[in-house]
Amino acid sequence: MKVAIVHDWLVTNAGAEKVLRSIVNIYPDAEIFSLVDFLSLEERDIIIDGKKVHTSFIQKLPYAKKHFRNYLPLFPKAIESFDLSAYDLIISSSWAVAKGVKKSPAQLHVSYCHTPIRYAWDLYDEYTQDLPWIKKIMVQNILKYIRKWDIATVDRVDHFIANSKFVQERIKRIYNRESTVIYPPVNIDTFTLNENKEDFYLTASRLVPYKKTKLIVEAFNKMPDKKLVVIGSGEEYARINTIANSNIKILGYQSDEVLISTMQKAKGFIYAAIEDFGIIPIEAMACGTPVIALNKGGTKETIINKTTGIHFEEQTQKSIIDAIKRFEKLELNPSIIRNEAAKYTHFEQELRSFITRIY
Repeated sequence: MKVAIVHDWLVTNAGAEKVLRSIVNIYPDAEIFSLVDFLSLEERDIIIDGKKVHTSFIQKLPYAKKHFRNYLPLFPKAIESFDLSAYDLIISSSWAVAKGVKKSPAQLHVSYCHTPIRYAWDLYDEYTQDLPWIKKIMVQNILKYIRKWDIATVDRVDHFIANSKFVQERIKRIYNRESTVIYPPVNIDTFTLNENKEDFYLTASRLVPYKKTKLIVEAFNKMPDKKLVVIGSGEEYARINTIANSNIKILGYQSDEVLISTMQKAKGFIYAAIEDFGIIPIEAMACGTPVIALNKGGTKETIINKTTGIHFEEQTQKSIIDAIKRFEKLELNPSIIRNEAAKYTHFEQELRSFITRIY
């Protein structure tokens, strides 16, 4: 059986790339296709064992390394340009356009859907509302085109796999297709249990608006007796660093070793994003660290209120502050929290079994 793995783009080692890593583990002889590949040699070794990646014409366009997303209108044409006719099985790891690859009726296409393309669907208004009117009209037209293409290519997928019940509902609502939930892989062997917690909270993510890290910092500005550590880099770093009071440490990007060590010591991990799944809260749980998270999206499913952490209902300072107050009245067991994280370690076994059954 010849296997092709299609990934939207390879530019960093984030949650979707951990899924890709596991798919490559299952099918080590598979060929890998991606719109672009700008991974460092170290990242390529970690994610895909240093394998060659077949890229699209976007790889060679001007300024693609830093600004490939500006070529969004070309993404459908680029993903359709891959000739996958020689492969029996196509596995797409898709949060944008990978699920739209062309196939023949004789081929099987399984799409692991991290989410239907968010900025064309659920985040459409958020991405367009603050733009100057000329640019807004242009972006709206591009996203309408992407949505039309996204729907038109649904039938190229034989079986959808959703990375959470939250995404399963979105697949049904947007694509009108059924899907099977297989949660993403979490490496709890690296994130080990530590029951000795220190007096600080941690949040860690890319510092981009939808992650709501700035909101968490603003909440802790109003709680000067509570300590917060922020790990991550991104477009909001400078702004967050400017507004943070003295009870908040902004560490920027840190190595995995520093992240894990900090996560093991934190009394609680705070997460305010609406995530499709959210791997990093599970990694915190693997350390025995309880999670204070939004009761929406993936963390609604993965965080058990008053057992592995506590939920808050709104993305507001008040809601986060209230959650911290409620959290500090709890006594949670780090070993129980760790055991809950272990539920998310069966991805490779479940995906292999699913594909074996349907092939």
